[in-house]
Amino acid sequence: MEPDNLIWGRHPVLAALANPARKGMGRLLATQERAEELASGGLNHGHQIEVMDGPTLARMVPPGAVHQGLVFKVAPLEGVTLEEIAEPAEGVIVMLDQITDPQNVGAVFRSALAFGAKGIVVQDRHSPALAGALAKAAAGATERLPCVRATNLSRALERLGDLGWRAVGMDGSAEMTLDAALDARPTVIVMGSEGDGIRRLVAEHCEVLAKIPMPGGFESLNVSNAAAIALYEATRAQKRHG
Repeated sequence: MEPDNLIWGRHPVLAALANPARKGMGRLLATQERAEELASGGLNHGHQIEVMDGPTLARMVPPGAVHQGLVFKVAPLEGVTLEEIAEPAEGVIVMLDQITDPQNVGAVFRSALAFGAKGIVVQDRHSPALAGALAKAAAGATERLPCVRATNLSRALERLGDLGWRAVGMDGSAEMTLDAALDARPTVIVMGSEGDGIRRLVAEHCEVLAKIPMPGGFESLNVSNAAAIALYEATRAQKRHG
């Protein structure tokens, strides 16, 4: 089994099983203990459970992955459209520009769900599948937060602008601070990769570029940490100015 087709770990698998879009999808594999837990609580949501021992499950997932007695072999979820998450224009959307590390993307999903974001936009060709290590890091958030896979992020920002959204690009070298850049308007928080940041064309489609002030003098935040701070500040600004 390919990792991109697998979800493992208790929280990610339970969230996937509870997602109506997963009904009738895939194979649910569990240890005897987990199978009994799922069946007794109705947590399998009608999915047939195949009982396997722990070592067999461990061989199905990448080395070192913690499956916690549950593995779910799935097909990709159907994507949503930009309009589905952008209308009505209110709240916050997160856009990830060529962020390829599954752990980071999963952590951003988790923060975005926690802070009430309406969805996440990623580039179709340069983004990891919403399964495997990403799903484990997201702890179930990928099952509850809509994700748009856009062919072209610059065009996606143009369309979001037409729908009433403004884009704030995160850039450590920007002159404006994040707090000064935010207001009550519907906001797209654009995050770039840790190495290269936001690409030039994507940055040019942002209304403003902003930085998180770091008085410690050491830019030690990874992209998922920065996204969590940006989400908190954006939601706080909308409440403050709204």
